[in-house]
Amino acid sequence: MTSILKQLQDSVSQALVAAFGAEFADTDPLVAPTNNPKFGDYQSNVALSLAKALKQNPRAIAQTIIDHLQIEQMCPTPTIAGPGFINFMVKSNYIGEILRQIQRDPRLGIEATKTPQRIIVDYPSPNVAKEMHVGHLRSAIIGECLSRILEFIGHDVLRISHIGDWGTPFGMLIAYLKSAYPEALTASELNLGELGSFYRQAKKQFDQDENFREASRQAVVELQAEDPATIKAWKIVCELSSRSYRKIYDLMGLSVQTERGESFYNPFLADTLQELEQLNLLEVSEGAMCVFLEGFTNRDGNPLPLIVRKSDGGYNYATTDLAAIRYRVREDKVQRVIYPVGSEQNNHFAQIFQVGKRAGWITEDHDFVHAEFGLVLGEDGKKLKTRSGEAIRLQDLLNEAIDRVRTDLETRFAQEDRQETAEFINHAAQVIGISAVKYADLSHNRVSDYRFSYDKMLDLKGNTAPYLLYAYVRVQGISRKGEIDFAQLDNVEMVLEQETELSLAKHILQFEEILRDVEQDLLPNRICLYLFELSQKFNQFYDQCPILQADEPQRTSRLILADLTARTIKLGLFLLGIEVLERM
Repeated sequence: MTSILKQLQDSVSQALVAAFGAEFADTDPLVAPTNNPKFGDYQSNVALSLAKALKQNPRAIAQTIIDHLQIEQMCPTPTIAGPGFINFMVKSNYIGEILRQIQRDPRLGIEATKTPQRIIVDYPSPNVAKEMHVGHLRSAIIGECLSRILEFIGHDVLRISHIGDWGTPFGMLIAYLKSAYPEALTASELNLGELGSFYRQAKKQFDQDENFREASRQAVVELQAEDPATIKAWKIVCELSSRSYRKIYDLMGLSVQTERGESFYNPFLADTLQELEQLNLLEVSEGAMCVFLEGFTNRDGNPLPLIVRKSDGGYNYATTDLAAIRYRVREDKVQRVIYPVGSEQNNHFAQIFQVGKRAGWITEDHDFVHAEFGLVLGEDGKKLKTRSGEAIRLQDLLNEAIDRVRTDLETRFAQEDRQETAEFINHAAQVIGISAVKYADLSHNRVSDYRFSYDKMLDLKGNTAPYLLYAYVRVQGISRKGEIDFAQLDNVEMVLEQETELSLAKHILQFEEILRDVEQDLLPNRICLYLFELSQKFNQFYDQCPILQADEPQRTSRLILADLTARTIKLGLFLLGIEVLERM
């Protein structure tokens, strides 16, 4: 079903052509929701933008547009405000009819795109042999959310984790295992927690022991030469790491489909550089193969090169990322690639995208996007770390959220003398805890840093996951109390007389507009704000408008409005990667 905004945009576009001619067919109608309800529901500023071209007063242009509009079924005659703003107020009976239609639609009237794309979302991309830490939190949460939104809209989404599974850290770890724990290479079981400590010990020895550094470098050479024993050790490390972070994927509800480590692109690195050389993009600088880029200089103002092959003949991250761009365009045949990666990598992505464009891999038909995000800070405003200064393990961070919720639930149930099973409490604690962490992240503009606070994210008031979950549960409580099967409510005229119910109804119908915005700007906090405002409007409606006690047809109308609210919250939270509860 076409949204009200799209209907108004199409109607204004048709009126422009009817009033001023076919040359205005591609003019942006500039219709958008109003910021202040007293001006109506939607507003168009197109008359002001046409004043110069038409050499007419904007108010006169606005009146001409109104005279050619055909929206009688949807709106009363629009009004003109100020210098020429056209204000639209949507009729309540028209809103009610749309609500009746979307109630029967599992997608709530949200149409799939007519121009589907093949899209890769590159997340969460942990490093093998190191446990996932707080630095992986935002990539995982944002990547999953963007994947779900784009897939729901109708795009063909490939969730690909570009894991770090190659290079010097592996040489270091393999060398350490061979020397200190040789039995680990043949043991059937090895605790990954131990492997995490192995990494720290290996790094310590690497920093202090020149002989060990040489052994590590030799292990890298053996790895690149595919020495059987070294490859076996590498596979053991990869498998152990995979088991660990897949437990975290399951806990967080991540649906990563494919892992493609740096090792995947090894066979394509030489060809990638050969193609860059044939295009005359490579230059030798101090023995290294480089691409000199436009707009990048060092502190002295000299051109800053992107190194794609080191002076010792080795490749680096940039080489792998360029090979990945080339592969994704030619083999995966994508139109869009989204990298949810921290903003500290801004220069890196700007550089590899520039090379990709100069090589002809990224064309006007491709959109490669660095969906940058800020840091997760502690409540003191500093980078979130353990007391010892290390990055917090992601598993520990999530477990603490769950434990805090469990303690709160047990305390509250005891105070209410409410009996619940351990299974119910554990499930609710996990859902609420994980949801709170995810929502706290997504509710902030991803470009900004944010302060991580368990107290704030678990608050039942304010823009938090528990607040939204409670609004959803409230509707389910209405269903249980009134023994209502929402699926059986149908063929009832919607009665939208009270201000709070009309405001709620209008807000429900704006969800598709929000999703279309996020499809383009990749800012999930728009959905969070929408759902928070929806929950607020529902709670106001619930407090001021009796539902089960109302007379017909108002009773059923309000039940439908409550059900649509809950379904919108559930869908919105699902797109954010958040599960709902039927009871709390």
